[in-house]
Amino acid sequence: MTVTRRQVLRTGVAGAAFLATLSPATRLLAQETVDIAALMQSGPLPEMALGDPNAPVTIVEYASMTCTHCAHFHEDVFEKLKEEYIDTGKVYFVFREFPLDPVATAAFMLARCVPEGQYFTFTGAMFKNQKLWAFTDDRIGGLTTMAKQAGLTQEKFDQCLTNQELLDGVNAVKQRGLDEFGINSTPTFFINGEIVRGGLPFDKLAEKIDANLPS
Repeated sequence: MTVTRRQVLRTGVAGAAFLATLSPATRLLAQETVDIAALMQSGPLPEMALGDPNAPVTIVEYASMTCTHCAHFHEDVFEKLKEEYIDTGKVYFVFREFPLDPVATAAFMLARCVPEGQYFTFTGAMFKNQKLWAFTDDRIGGLTTMAKQAGLTQEKFDQCLTNQELLDGVNAVKQRGLDEFGINSTPTFFINGEIVRGGLPFDKLAEKIDANLPS
């Protein structure tokens, strides 16, 4: 189910009520891996990625900004992953949108609108402060505060959340994850094509990465 612009603008709707309307994945994966070439095909939006595209290990994460498990991963695991594997040229990390509700969709749209080079800084801050904007009675106020801290004016904030092309792009990224890769929960990771559903502690993630590194 895609999110409409009206739903994005009405971010005050209860998240739980919206989640109840989500359709199940169009198909579930029986296999444990996907074709890495298909996985890495570019979509309608530029990839948000860190690291060397030629690294021996590629990790693709599908996440929702309102997912508490995703927030836990990015708070407790991601920085160490970046320091030990991404920054050292061992892992190429791709982050893709899979919003579970209109609030998450709006957050992803704003992340695409912050000044160039600040996408991961912004999403990291959003995960860290998730309770302040995702689970309050004033979601628009919370999103506005976070966006302004990232350098967006009120005018740019409004323009961003009414950008139909951007909304369509975010929805398309999610729909492709549903249709082609059977994603039905967040976070979902692909490590050199191997499916890993749910967040992993750093030591378990490191084991999977190390098993894919050249000896």
